[in-house]
Amino acid sequence: MRLRIFTEPQQGATYEDQLRVVQAAERLGFDAFFRSDHYLHMGADPGPGPTDSWVTLAALARETTSIRLGTLVTAATFRLPGPLAISVAQVDQMSGGRVEFGFGTGWFDEEHKAYGIPFPPVGERFARFEEQLEIITGLWTTKPGDTYSFEGAYYRLADSPALPKPAQSPRPPVIIGGVGAKRTPRLAAKFADEYNVPFHGLEDTIAGFGRVREACAGVGREPIVLSAAQVLCVGADEAEIARRAAAIGREVPELRHNGLAGTPQEVIDKIGRFAEAGCERMYLQVLDLADLDHLELVAAEIMPHV
Repeated sequence: MRLRIFTEPQQGATYEDQLRVVQAAERLGFDAFFRSDHYLHMGADPGPGPTDSWVTLAALARETTSIRLGTLVTAATFRLPGPLAISVAQVDQMSGGRVEFGFGTGWFDEEHKAYGIPFPPVGERFARFEEQLEIITGLWTTKPGDTYSFEGAYYRLADSPALPKPAQSPRPPVIIGGVGAKRTPRLAAKFADEYNVPFHGLEDTIAGFGRVREACAGVGREPIVLSAAQVLCVGADEAEIARRAAAIGREVPELRHNGLAGTPQEVIDKIGRFAEAGCERMYLQVLDLADLDHLELVAAEIMPHV
């Protein structure tokens, strides 16, 4: 099981906060640092304001050397597919080939209203999302010297030079997540290298994994990497668990039920149940970015045992 740190900077984090976390995660041996792609705080206090995910990851790419970097997930509504392909390819170059591209339809209506971003109905968002996946992966995998064209219902590209190329060949890994029963498994089987189930219990995660395995078999693909994301709240004792839960505004019993919470052994046991279901990567949602001791505890007491 590979352990990855997953942050939500829109909840109140500067670039410097994220830099401290990614450098600690790299030093401690975590596999990757991921961040959400949101422009609005989900709650009462909007400060200090959003940081753009790909601007942030570009900077972090130059401040790290080995940890993998990515989004869980980039919103398709925020950016046109051609410029997004350029941005991600450039960050992949800047990192020496350490980028992973989590990609989704976009879902938070309020942030679109707040920053003047169009927010189509869900059916159109999925249709645009599929065209964007086709375009972005097509641009990245076009052979050097060839051009790329695309004619869809929402986007048209004509004779694009399909540059720049990412450092990774044929392209950065694509991650698609969610628990949709039809469209998500089909798109994951067609485009993704990894399928992620975010913030669901073991039963729902197993069901999602099964649908994606079936979709992959249906198109003649080998099974792709399976992963899950869970909120993290670990303590050496009950007092430390309660303190960390209070810091993120959550209750300990709820976190024990819905996330990876409790003592190190409790979390090891729960990660083990996900592993038995086929999960290969666990994204640990860290909500208090000032608490670097939390990462130290996981690295020392959990990482060696999963």
